[in-house]
Amino acid sequence: MSDTVIQQLLKEAKTIAIVGLSAKSGRASHEVAAYLQKNGYRIIPVNPNEAGNHILNETCYASLTEAVAATGLHIDIVDCFRKSADIPAIADEAIRISAACLWMQLDVVNESAAEKAKAAGLHVVMDRCTKIEHALWLSRKPR
Repeated sequence: MSDTVIQQLLKEAKTIAIVGLSAKSGRASHEVAAYLQKNGYRIIPVNPNEAGNHILNETCYASLTEAVAATGLHIDIVDCFRKSADIPAIADEAIRISAACLWMQLDVVNESAAEKAKAAGLHVVMDRCTKIEHALWLSRKPR
C-alpha cells in the first residue's frame, strides 16, 4: 500500500473501529485510539470482553456488526489490534459491513485475509500503525 493511498484513506475517513481496544490506558490500542479521537476521528471500540462498557467515552461493542447496527454509522477503517491468526474472521466481518479499509497494526500480517478483503473491494494495510501514519501525514500537509 503506497503512502499516498494511506494518506488518502486517513484524509477521507471519519469513523474508525478499533478491534481489540483495551480499557487499560497503558496499552497500545488505547493510546492509538485516544490519539485518533483527539485528531477528529469517531472511534468505535470493539472488544467482546468489554462490550457494554465505555472506553474513551464511547460504548464498546462485541463485534463490528453489532457496532454498525447500534450506531447506524458507516465504518471507514477497521483498525485491528489482534493476533494475525484472528484476522480472517475480522476481515469477513469488515466485508459484511462494507468497511472501506481493513488495517492491521504493527506486526499483524495475514496474507490470505488481506487477499480476501482486497477481492471484496476493501483497501488493506498491514503491519503499519494508524497513529504513526497519521502523524506522518500531518507532517507532510502544506501549512
